[in-house]
Amino acid sequence: MIVELAIKGLVSLFVLFGVLNFAGIQTWVERKQSALIQDRIGANRAYFTLPWRWAAPINWFLRKLGGLGLLHPVADVLKLLTKEDIVPERADRLLHTLAPWLSVFFAIVAFSAIPIGPPLELFGRTIPLQVANLNAGLLYVLALASIGIYGVILAGLASRSNLATLGSLRATAQMVAYEIALGVSLIGVIMWFGTMDLRQLVEAQGRYLWGWLPEWGVVVQPLACLIFMTAGLAETKRVPFDLPEGEPEIIGYFTEYSGMKFGLFFLTDFVEVVLIAALTTTLFFGGWQVPYLTSAGFAFPWGGAIPVSHLAYVGLSLLAFTLKVAGFIWLFMQIRWTLPRFRYDQLIRLGWKMLFPLSLANIAVTSVVVVAWR
Repeated sequence: MIVELAIKGLVSLFVLFGVLNFAGIQTWVERKQSALIQDRIGANRAYFTLPWRWAAPINWFLRKLGGLGLLHPVADVLKLLTKEDIVPERADRLLHTLAPWLSVFFAIVAFSAIPIGPPLELFGRTIPLQVANLNAGLLYVLALASIGIYGVILAGLASRSNLATLGSLRATAQMVAYEIALGVSLIGVIMWFGTMDLRQLVEAQGRYLWGWLPEWGVVVQPLACLIFMTAGLAETKRVPFDLPEGEPEIIGYFTEYSGMKFGLFFLTDFVEVVLIAALTTTLFFGGWQVPYLTSAGFAFPWGGAIPVSHLAYVGLSLLAFTLKVAGFIWLFMQIRWTLPRFRYDQLIRLGWKMLFPLSLANIAVTSVVVVAWR
């Protein structure tokens, strides 16, 4: 029992480490990717040096890191940790403090149901690379993602600021509108694969259509994939859906926050981007699956085969999952620096009058196809 708990704890730490690092490195990717798009150098000024002569090689290395902008995330954290935490005089201090923690906590806990790789056989034990193997894992993730709304609405109400309250109401209306389209779009995936267990969903995508085409979710549910990615991007409150926090011209729900409390809201947005990227990978792009790779090795449809050890199989699967998630994060950043922000009426119209009806139409078409196919 103790060994099992220790293994589960190590897997949890591994997943948490990966999520937080993916979220943290996005601050660097955001700066550098926008610089490349806008044909400029980007972040390259944050670095420090050691005052001792023997540290010359280390200082050279630190300057190189600063030139690449890799020390800017560290500077961001230090700045937020050392800034004064100001609570408005009329604010509810308990709820004002609780709101950012609610947002980031439920966003991180949602990763516990996402499988990041196949079971690892090590020292005679089978180690599932998933914190919690739930038979309704998809429902669990969607439920936790929905609870994050409470952190947003509490941030505005607890501040006792009219403008912050309006910002939180605007954010809540947006998240509710797109959560419905997001959830309904996944019904087609559940109908096709016949399960809400995320591990079984990934394993089912290891099948092949006509013997050669991977039965990934994007192949059998392309419209659901497009709706899910659009609604998921809106859930993250990032451009072009960043009306809840458009700082230059709109008052956001965290206007009355400073220091690390503001940093937690900032972190939540990046964690949610990683969550949507991981869910898109799991539901529509085979999760850890590599085309034609099985636990015994590569088995190609034209008859060739390459044997692969178990550790290599697990390593390649983990690498595939990581690269897919990183690719979607890059895509979301590309969209963030390419498209302009929607007007609020356009935002609501897209959620209720386009994505929601399309998701219902996808359910109807999927029902017919499933019955005819099987």
